[in-house]
Amino acid sequence: MKSKFNNKLGKLRVAANHRYLEYDDGTPFFYLGDTAWELFHRLDREEAHYYLSNRAAKGFTVIQAVALAELGGTDVPNPYGDLPLVDRDPTKPNEAYFRHVDQIVQYAEELGLFIGMLPTWGSSWKAVGSNDTAIFTVENARVYGRFIGNRYRDNAIIWILGGDQNIENEEEYALIEAMALGIKEGDGGANLVTFHPRGPGRSAEFLHQAAWLDFNMCQSSHGAHDHDAGLFIEHDYALEPQKPTLDGEPHYETMPVGFYYKDVSRYDRFDDYDARQVAYWALMAGACGHTYGHNCVWQMWAPEHEPALWANIPWYESLDAPGSFQMGFARRLFESYSFQELIPAQDMIVDGPTSGGAKIRAARSRNGTFAFVYSPRGEPFTIDKRVFKAKRVKESWFDPRYGCTYDFHTTVNVAFQTYKPPTSGRGNDWILILEGE
Repeated sequence: MKSKFNNKLGKLRVAANHRYLEYDDGTPFFYLGDTAWELFHRLDREEAHYYLSNRAAKGFTVIQAVALAELGGTDVPNPYGDLPLVDRDPTKPNEAYFRHVDQIVQYAEELGLFIGMLPTWGSSWKAVGSNDTAIFTVENARVYGRFIGNRYRDNAIIWILGGDQNIENEEEYALIEAMALGIKEGDGGANLVTFHPRGPGRSAEFLHQAAWLDFNMCQSSHGAHDHDAGLFIEHDYALEPQKPTLDGEPHYETMPVGFYYKDVSRYDRFDDYDARQVAYWALMAGACGHTYGHNCVWQMWAPEHEPALWANIPWYESLDAPGSFQMGFARRLFESYSFQELIPAQDMIVDGPTSGGAKIRAARSRNGTFAFVYSPRGEPFTIDKRVFKAKRVKESWFDPRYGCTYDFHTTVNVAFQTYKPPTSGRGNDWILILEGE
């Protein structure tokens, strides 16, 4: 597809500080993703436009979707009866199928959205257990990568390799590198590349030194409440060479908690609070953005499909779940400040919860002009305000449930101060905003 790139701000690149992404004119880019893994495979074009319009209106900037999808992606046709490959051969893409993908990519561009495109789900390049669905080799991976890279070289694309699988040996590394190099050959290096690992996991574990990996991605996954995604980000943040990083698959709203364990309860599900908590923990730890997910939306579940992981609400009725709105509030908060100047600031916290679900995390600007302190359970905390250069500091509470900011005090900037959020308990998370005056 050779259509013009419709986003007026242009392509993306890694910022000079190697911590965030930006447009090629230097404008900061906040990566706010939504997982729509089955978008190309299960939705027709009218449905896809409806979905994308909903996400654009909520403030999402990236839609993560898979060309060769997970749920029968190479042997179950799309709504128009087309399979992506002829004879499941990666060197023989089906033009009709990819014209459908083209149109969805075009819709996304028109709405100001980037597609975080996975060329394939992991099950098509990695044999898992007794279910041998792998169709890729080093040779055909490069051919397919070159094809898909060239087709979307002029579009609003972020390449995401992996697809919920990890690299475990030299042969798998060679295959993934062949696909990455094929993409780079096809699009001329025009679009950023990352890798979506199996969770809980990090792309940096096996790819950090790869020259073609522009930024890291982790998957904090779905194992338990209060699982701190900030730990993943902290680890990547400390690596050399410095690369941006983010959580590409955290707790999904309505996903059964720990679904991959034996005897899991389908009644204990992650809610919007879980989605907010993991998002702000990651952002305070230095992530360049965040990805949201909903258990019924990622698979585009509808009654005509077999549900995966106890999906029980049609995708089109799940689009307005509370967490999806609240992710937009997070983007709006960060973009209200020079978020690209933020650095983790745990040293500001001198008292307060340091572990568990109430763990306090903080970030501040490099020049000490503003800071955010996140209290997931509304627990009190004490901070050292001397990181600010200003003589006076304006203090506000941000409510991440409704996106509201409440100014409550302006004071001299000396020594230590204890803050007690307006409410407390599970679901009562608050962010303290400090601004130098």
